[in-house]
Amino acid sequence: MNFNSEEYMPRLVDDNFDDYLSVFGAVSVEGPKWCGKTWTAYKHSKSSVFLDDDETKERAKLDLELILNDEKPELIDEWHLVPKVWDKVRRKCDEDTRCGKYILTCSTELNDEKKKEVDHSGAGRIGKIKMYTMSLYESGDSTGEASLTDMYNGTQKNKNVNIPNLRDIATLIIRGGWPRNIKVNPKNVSMIPKSYIESILDKDMNDDKKRDKNKMRMLLRSLARNESTIVNNQTLIKDIEDFENGDDLTRSRITVADYLDVLDRLHLIENQNAYSENYRSKERVGKSAKRHLTDPSLACAALNLNEDKLLKDLNTFGFLFESLVERDLRIYMEYLGGSLYHFRDNITGLEVDSILEFPGGDYAAVEIKLGYNKIEEATKELLKFSENMLVKPKFMCIITANFKSVVKDPNTGIYIIPITALKP
Repeated sequence: MNFNSEEYMPRLVDDNFDDYLSVFGAVSVEGPKWCGKTWTAYKHSKSSVFLDDDETKERAKLDLELILNDEKPELIDEWHLVPKVWDKVRRKCDEDTRCGKYILTCSTELNDEKKKEVDHSGAGRIGKIKMYTMSLYESGDSTGEASLTDMYNGTQKNKNVNIPNLRDIATLIIRGGWPRNIKVNPKNVSMIPKSYIESILDKDMNDDKKRDKNKMRMLLRSLARNESTIVNNQTLIKDIEDFENGDDLTRSRITVADYLDVLDRLHLIENQNAYSENYRSKERVGKSAKRHLTDPSLACAALNLNEDKLLKDLNTFGFLFESLVERDLRIYMEYLGGSLYHFRDNITGLEVDSILEFPGGDYAAVEIKLGYNKIEEATKELLKFSENMLVKPKFMCIITANFKSVVKDPNTGIYIIPITALKP
């Protein structure tokens, strides 16, 4: 593998690497395939082995010592193909307590059968880093003129900014944050996400047993149709199979649970949990997670959407824009050491798209609207939410696609910003 530092696009997680390598004996990097794990890990390593190479994998199965190098940190890519690597690295960390010796990467969590081959969790020895696809700030599609940190500190400045048109936003959604797709001609950006879907159906979903390709395709389409919504498994079941009796219903429940587990192990599902702290009527707060595929481009690929289809269906466009924004917010909050939630009052129906919880416990409330014509509506929702909170949000924000300013409303204190100006 030839690493070209000039071609490498810096990732926010680079800072996490340096921190984790200074604390743990080894670092495990998890995330969907093609999201850039190997390149980022390779950048921080001094030697490497790749277990998806058949010869290297066979040597590892015979004697793990044969794949361990003296130069550290050593990258061991796709370690899950030889699960005993995990225990070997953990023992090496016990024998030599120096930090930053190994970097392990994998794109698939071990299934229950392979987990039996691992004896130790690695707690205290192996730190875990989660990687995602690229945010708009990392890919260069956001200018970073608005900062979550500055809004938190109350230092964000008002300014006019340049914004793309809605067709360009649609292209960003369809393209996704896959590093290999960033510089692809816009007319071809749907090809990599579609290839990803076919890879799931042809190979990845059958890691431990044969599964029905057609049912998995229908499940992916159902998840795509319900992107950024609270949808239960019953709806997913109805989408993948028409059943006539109780036995069929039972089989469908088992099928959906199994197939969702596969997608979860492939790091393709990033559900957004509900926030319930500080609300005056906690018994009314919804507990269900909001469903997301790890990147909005996968939803577009599953539904065969292009720019024209999105522009003609603003409802779907809105949900996928929300998915794009929340993908970025998840990455930014992970970088800042925080978490991403959503909020819903089951009685009144009051919703807040995103709750950003910061490390110290402070939080922010964010509404996401495709068009600036929805700003008044979003403002009312945020103010009503704030009224019902025992501890008020540190700040509130409306993120849009086409508002030409980064500005703090002097009457409400709510920030209004376009997603293409946002950074952590």
